[in-house]
Formats: sequence, C-alpha cells, structure tokens
Amino acid sequence: MDNPRGRVIAVRDFEPAPYALVEVDASVSCARCAEGKGCGAGLLGRTSGSRRVDALVATGLTVREGDEVRIELAPSNLLQASMIVYGLPLAGAILGAGFAYIAGIGELNAAMAALGGILAGLIVARLRLKQDGCLRQFTPTVVERLTVAARSSEHIPGGP
Repeated sequence: MDNPRGRVIAVRDFEPAPYALVEVDASVSCARCAEGKGCGAGLLGRTSGSRRVDALVATGLTVREGDEVRIELAPSNLLQASMIVYGLPLAGAILGAGFAYIAGIGELNAAMAALGGILAGLIVARLRLKQDGCLRQFTPTVVERLTVAARSSEHIPGGP
C-alpha cells in the first residue's frame, strides 16, 4: 500500500511532539485493493472523498497549514495493531472452544465458552491499548513535507 499524501489543515503543539490534522484522499490507492485482491481494508471505510487524520509530526520536521505532506504507519506497527485487535479475541475464542472440547461439556456450552473467550480477548486487547504509549505507537506520522503552502504575506507576481 502506498503512503498517502495529504494537506495539513491544522497543527497542534502537544508535548512531547506536535500533531497535524491532515486531510487525505480516501480513495483506494493500493493496486491490489483496486483489483479486488487486497486485504479488504477498503471495504471497511469510505472509498471516495476525503478523510481527516490526526498524525504525529516527525522529529525535526516543521509543517504549517496548507502544506502538502506524506504520512505513513510502519508496516510492523500495522501488523502489531491487527494482532491486538483481531488476534487476541480470536485466540480467546479458540482457547474457550478448546477448553469446552477437552472438558466435554456439550455444544451449547462450547459455544458459550467460545463467546466468553472472545469477550476475554476483547477485554485484554482493550487493556493493552490503554497502556501508556501504546496508541502513540499506532498513530500515523507525517514523515515528509512535499510542498510548502503559499503564505498570504508573500508577494504574488502581477498583484498589487
């Protein structure tokens, strides 16, 4: 998947790093997704129009409103986030169903044990995501300023 480009709408200075509100085109930019052979992430969100994303600004980079920027989320971070959000509930379901099978408690109870495992996995995932710094790790980052926005104080040729 290509790293999206966007235009900075606003910049907010927070400690320890500033955030930029970036408007990106939400159209499918991954060639595999456009062919219908991708991961399916495009099915979950809007596939046209624009979307606003809060992104960390990389250390040493200065951006202003109107600048065109490139944002990215490291593939390893995307995989780790997916494992937390999807993998933990799935593992809970498998463990719950496995426990029910070993205990021989019947189909209805096995289904209830699997649902209980999903719930336990969701609780563990939620607790993991609430840990300090966890969500910062999974936040997109502005990594490059592509174009500088024209400032109103600059002289425009042919103007007054």
